[in-house]
Amino acid sequence: MSASRPILSVIIVAYKSRDELPACLGSLPAELLGRPVEICVVNNSAGDGLAAWISDEFSAVKLIEPAANLGFGRANNLGYANTTGECVLFLNPDTIVNREALEHCVQRVLAEKDVGLLSPKLIQADGSMDLACRRSIPTLWDGFTRASGLAAKFPRRALFAGYNLTHLPVNGTYEVGAINGAFLLARREVLEKVGQFDEQFFMYGDDIDLCIRVARAGWKIIYDGRVQIVHLKGQSVAKEYAAMSTAIFDANREVYLKHFNPSNSTLVRWKYQSAFALWKYVALLRARLRGYRHVKPL
Repeated sequence: MSASRPILSVIIVAYKSRDELPACLGSLPAELLGRPVEICVVNNSAGDGLAAWISDEFSAVKLIEPAANLGFGRANNLGYANTTGECVLFLNPDTIVNREALEHCVQRVLAEKDVGLLSPKLIQADGSMDLACRRSIPTLWDGFTRASGLAAKFPRRALFAGYNLTHLPVNGTYEVGAINGAFLLARREVLEKVGQFDEQFFMYGDDIDLCIRVARAGWKIIYDGRVQIVHLKGQSVAKEYAAMSTAIFDANREVYLKHFNPSNSTLVRWKYQSAFALWKYVALLRARLRGYRHVKPL
């Protein structure tokens, strides 16, 4: 492998992210393991002044500004097409990484050819773990235990903890069903073979869809809790809470219909539509009763 080719391409999709990006970009090294790191920001809110700021503060960063908001998956695909790194990291702008974690993760995906996608432990600003960084592909039972609160009440019981795998050691490493779109690391060759993000998903559902496709192609989805980064998730209250919450559940319903109803069976479609409608209703009701302003996606 040429020493001049980037070992890693970091692709960040920004949307009104001016306040988040300084810490994120500042945490990314210019080189890793003796080879360059390439950073590409795709700004989905063109005209917000981000281009001038990046040019002044982070001139080495490649900036792409599409004329319209492309959504998460399509913007990531655009960044992917404009980078060349041997490994590719899809990274949220509300993250703060560190060299130790990046080196560990990149070395692992390069050394272990059966690894398709990998995530370290993600830690939130309050020190708690972002549970979405290691997930199963939830069954209807897993969805029920999560929505009803049983998973939160019995986090160490495998029977109830299948959704976020909270019965497994947080500092361990093992194969999981899915990881979080906030940090998705892969070798480029994996993404070349399975494709990148499915652009039918505008904002939610695309990460779990990619995990399903990579796993079905024969690679492992790996959680590695031996290293960690910061994910400043949920630091602000969304003004469009109801619409955002609906979009989360509806997008993930479409993921299930895509992967688990390939023949477009009316009965199977009804099953998932009913299950997700009930799941959404129960989760939103519990959130309102408890005064929460955040609905956790799949």
